[in-house]
Amino acid sequence: MSTTALTRPLVTSLIEDAVTAPSMHNAQPWNFVHRTGTDVIELHGDPLRTMPREDPDHRALHLGCGAALFGLRVAAAHRDRHAEVRPLPAPEDPWYLADVRLGGPEDSDAALDALHAVLARRHTSRFPFTEERIPSEVVDGLRAAALLEGCRLVVPGAWHTDTVMGLVHTAELFEAADEAVRAEIAAWTRTGAVGEGPATEGVPAYAFGPRQYDVTSPARDFDAPRQVPGRVSARFEKNPQIALLGTADDTPEQWLKAGQAMQRVLLQATLDGLSASLMSQPLEWPELRSDARDPSSKVGFVHMVFRLGYGPQGRATPRRPVSEVLSFE
Repeated sequence: MSTTALTRPLVTSLIEDAVTAPSMHNAQPWNFVHRTGTDVIELHGDPLRTMPREDPDHRALHLGCGAALFGLRVAAAHRDRHAEVRPLPAPEDPWYLADVRLGGPEDSDAALDALHAVLARRHTSRFPFTEERIPSEVVDGLRAAALLEGCRLVVPGAWHTDTVMGLVHTAELFEAADEAVRAEIAAWTRTGAVGEGPATEGVPAYAFGPRQYDVTSPARDFDAPRQVPGRVSARFEKNPQIALLGTADDTPEQWLKAGQAMQRVLLQATLDGLSASLMSQPLEWPELRSDARDPSSKVGFVHMVFRLGYGPQGRATPRRPVSEVLSFE
């Protein structure tokens, strides 16, 4: 038995923190396993929570699981534990995404611990932001957060921002014309209608934000068929402040890195008083994704587009109980 073997209460509390992570349509596509008497927690992707039309190669699933992995690292640091991650430990099993070995306090990371305070405060905001510009030193801190996870955060200039927002608009048109995509999104929205999935997952109506007009929508509208009565409209910022997260390569290991970087950037943004939402729409269409990158940058593949600014934080969305995502063996 390991001298740093983990107790059930400790593992449970670690996973409670980890699952605050964002995931595509709040599908929460992760499973954790702890084998009694060891100091290792396994992270597995859940093949029952895939999105065949929007995420056929499971890249977004890896991003969500990577975000949960980073949350686990933060939770470990908060409890004076060092988390050592081994990605993709079993090549023959593509759903076995990582081993996380928990060591003692001698190598715990104070910088990660500092982010623990905002784990439960980080929420996607689909509300209008102000036009106030983000100070350069705050942006530099977000870039540094991505670099710490082996990724790059690119803040585009005016022409590149216009290009990306144009791709967002094109993706919305593609989405509206694709019945399979619309059905997949509907399967993960919760409006109170009969026959919807469990209330512990998916995007609830209160998180949709207001309807948008007057600008190319910077936040995904989960209520495109207009099923939620009484939903107000609002004018969103005309000049969205966006940032693109990317890596040099496009592999499952890089996707896990990008997921960890995504969560680190979001937590740092929350700590800095920023609100954020994720704009993955153009990245879900192969014919649009390559156009999102800046050809002059070192980023070969874009994994996420952040919308950042000052405005409402948004509300917490539901999470599956830990008993559903954590098993002891």
